[in-house]
Amino acid sequence: MNRDMEFIQKILSCDDVVASINQNLDDIIKIIPEIFPMIGFEHKHPHHHLDVWQHTLYALSLSSNDFDVRLALLMHDIGKPSSCQESEGIRHFAGHPQVSAQIAQSVLTRLGYKKSFVEYICKIISLHDTPLTEQDIANNPSLSKKIFEVQKCDALAHNPLYNKKRLEYIAKTTKFFEKDNNLQN
Repeated sequence: MNRDMEFIQKILSCDDVVASINQNLDDIIKIIPEIFPMIGFEHKHPHHHLDVWQHTLYALSLSSNDFDVRLALLMHDIGKPSSCQESEGIRHFAGHPQVSAQIAQSVLTRLGYKKSFVEYICKIISLHDTPLTEQDIANNPSLSKKIFEVQKCDALAHNPLYNKKRLEYIAKTTKFFEKDNNLQN
């Protein structure tokens, strides 16, 4: 593992991940300059009450200390600034999960992560906005669990005034995981 990879792992593995990121932001941006456009980039969408970077930090603050989840969360919206379309004063980010996964693939490859790990993290990122089905969970419970953790943190970091559908999805999908757990036991 090279120095940059070790640094990112150390930052994302801190108990107070947001404080760790904020204290080291200049160094993080030197390693991952693709993060810089997220900072201060307003969503201008009612489902979001924070800019893209603050939303990302909030989602990270809700995560458990799991490097895979936190790395995916760090980059889950990294493609929003470049996928933004504005209509009638509201921004839309169609395809941003795929754009974010493409940027993450470039970043993680440049940092020296193994191809299989890069593909794994990019899969989580590309599916962070795609609802999981009971079949998805049954077919690949470990990957689905990571995707769902990212989805849950992301959903909870959205504007609480417009979060009803996301919270319903979290409750429904949590039941799928509980059902799958019961079947495995």
